[in-house]
Amino acid sequence: MKSPVFPWNKFAGVDTVLGPEMRSTGEVMGVAATFGEAFAKAQLSAGQVLPTGGTVFFSVNDPDKQAAVELARRYVHLGFKIVATEGTANVLEKDGLTVERVFKVKEGRPNVVDLIKGDRIQLIINTPRGQDTFFDEKAIRRAAVVARIPTITTIAAAQAAADGISAMQQRHTTVYALQQLHAATMA
Repeated sequence: MKSPVFPWNKFAGVDTVLGPEMRSTGEVMGVAATFGEAFAKAQLSAGQVLPTGGTVFFSVNDPDKQAAVELARRYVHLGFKIVATEGTANVLEKDGLTVERVFKVKEGRPNVVDLIKGDRIQLIINTPRGQDTFFDEKAIRRAAVVARIPTITTIAAAQAAADGISAMQQRHTTVYALQQLHAATMA
């Protein structure tokens, strides 16, 4: 699996949501027998350390809310606690999940940025919603860059991260020499 490298921490104040004008500074590769392990290795090589426990913050746009339910359930199964903003929390709780609610940045304190700065969040799943929530989302992503917390902005990437975390929790990591891989493919 290949992954682009974006050195967000070197560009203070830059929003981490990718646009068509952005370019990576390189790419890395994770090689493994399973998708999850390969994804985790690629993320680690790119400088994103996926947590193996702690708390996941969820704030997803309306079209992603139903997919977020099963995703949150999976993170709970992996041993994580869930924190969410009101709209996302309502959907997750309706489906029986236990969620700690947190304010959006503009709603008061303590808000999600306070939790990030207080080391209470280990992973962020925040799918962009558009201009009406741009201020909150940008503040969350900026705080995450400063705190070096992995931030995921699509449901597909959050599912891949769950696969990677599962592989890391099993403590089964293999190391392959490129020479071995090349020899195996030539045989």
